[in-house]
Amino acid sequence: MLEGIVRESIGKKGTKALRRDGYLIANIYGKGLENINAAFKENEYIRTVRNKNTLAFPVSIDGKEMDVVVQSYESHPVTGKLLHVDLMIAQPGVVTHYMVPVEPVGEAIGLKNKGLINVSKRRLRVKAKIEDLPKSIVIDVTDMDVGDAKLIRDIDASQNVKFTDADRVAVLSIIKAK
Repeated sequence: MLEGIVRESIGKKGTKALRRDGYLIANIYGKGLENINAAFKENEYIRTVRNKNTLAFPVSIDGKEMDVVVQSYESHPVTGKLLHVDLMIAQPGVVTHYMVPVEPVGEAIGLKNKGLINVSKRRLRVKAKIEDLPKSIVIDVTDMDVGDAKLIRDIDASQNVKFTDADRVAVLSIIKAK
């Protein structure tokens, strides 16, 4: 379980001091709950997020345990180092918005015809309960050739999961290699 601390100072000076000590700044929030300004050891956070099996993962802040989901993060534009992360508490039974990763599976016909898979939407915004949420949205690309695209309306959503992006948005396509 990922252990974190509550930040007493939320100003620029306190934030810089925490980052210098190897901490990642985080905001934890949820529907009808008070926001928590927290900080995690950066290496432990990255290790936890990479090794998780579901979208939600457990954290402990001041002895309180909760399951959270990564909503957004901010990284340094040059170094790529994580600066800030927004975590939402995964409340059972509450319908809310989540960002679910897209996972293409299979080998497309277009790859043999000198094409490349272009994933234009790495994560799709869905509205669901945490219990109904899939780990990832799996898209089969085996029958796609160069010039073909999968739109949101072409993807089958599981029961109780609703896509909130426009249905005409392209998720992935097979493009011609240059």
